[in-house]
Amino acid sequence: MKTEALVRANVAILIAATLAGCSGREPAPSGAPAAANAPTAGNAPTARNAAAPGPAVADPDLVEASEGAARYLELGRPDQRIFRDTLRIPGRIESNENRTARVGAPITGRVTAIHAVVGQQVRMGDRLAEISSPELSAAQLAFLKAHSAEQLAQRAAERARLLLEADVIGSAELQRRESELSIARAETRAARDQLRTLGLSGAAIDRLMTTGQILAAAPIAATKSGTVIARHAALGQVAAPSDHLFTITDLRALWAVADVPEQEARHVGVGQRVVLEVPALGDRAVEGTIVQVSDLVDPETRTVRVRMDLPNPDGEFKPAMLAMMRVAGEARRQVVVPKAALVRDGNRDRVFVAEGPNRFRLTPVTPGAEDGEHRVILEGLRGDETIVVAGAFHLNNERRQLATGGR
Repeated sequence: MKTEALVRANVAILIAATLAGCSGREPAPSGAPAAANAPTAGNAPTARNAAAPGPAVADPDLVEASEGAARYLELGRPDQRIFRDTLRIPGRIESNENRTARVGAPITGRVTAIHAVVGQQVRMGDRLAEISSPELSAAQLAFLKAHSAEQLAQRAAERARLLLEADVIGSAELQRRESELSIARAETRAARDQLRTLGLSGAAIDRLMTTGQILAAAPIAATKSGTVIARHAALGQVAAPSDHLFTITDLRALWAVADVPEQEARHVGVGQRVVLEVPALGDRAVEGTIVQVSDLVDPETRTVRVRMDLPNPDGEFKPAMLAMMRVAGEARRQVVVPKAALVRDGNRDRVFVAEGPNRFRLTPVTPGAEDGEHRVILEGLRGDETIVVAGAFHLNNERRQLATGGR
């Protein structure tokens, strides 16, 4: 029995040694606990799983042109041209000061009547208002006295001529009488001119001379033909010659003005072409030329005022309208590409830049002004790249299909 038990023990040891050799590990001593982190057969990682990388992510801006798309492609390089930047300067429409008149009172007095309103068309000499003044009465009285003295001197001179012919008086007396007549006539002319200055017309002065009736009020008359665009007169107002009562302007010819930043003013000159856009008229564009550049810089805004003449025969433009003035700025060499090279993607303009045979990268760019069939590129291209100048639309469609899995 003892021998049989020994044999069984040797057999168990041999089996354990055999299993240990097959697993490559020493058998755990009897009763030893298993390792806490030892993997089980079901979750033990393999060498292949540990070394395998994640799936490659495709670049959505990189595309390889298929044979079908390649038939439409034309490659080239961006061009470089001398191009002038376009200055967009906020401006406004104003009255033509050369065709504007500011009308004041001819004398100091009280406004007794108003005949003109804002927007009214008037002609030169039309009565805008009336003003009453003691000065006017005094001037009329002085004219009547001068006219009466002139008539008296004239009769005295005529009588002296008759007496001289009758050899009653000498020639010296006639000369004295004629001298008095000349002085009286000069005084009458001076009094008439004074009445004209006070606003009386020639017809009114002739009536005063004929009837001797003194007028109670003098008219405030239009000094030019045009439209009344402002009125500052009120009934009962005491006005002086220095007061501005009415403004009249010819709206058939206006000015468009803009304030150019002082750092850009050196690029703007008289005679330069300019395009005026008026948003209130649907961005109506009018071409013209700059007729005046201010010699001074506004110390508050640091701008220089420029002006263009704006014909307005139909009256569609109105003073105080906002406008935008486009003026050619500094001439610079800039990168230019055909318009067909640009594609719109993701709210940005882009071009395809070649990176190898039939490999192209969609590159964002910042376009500028147009030059015929070309477009200035402000940012995004150096100018020495090879780009798709034709067929970019077809290539972009293929890129989108590849990005969406061929859908």
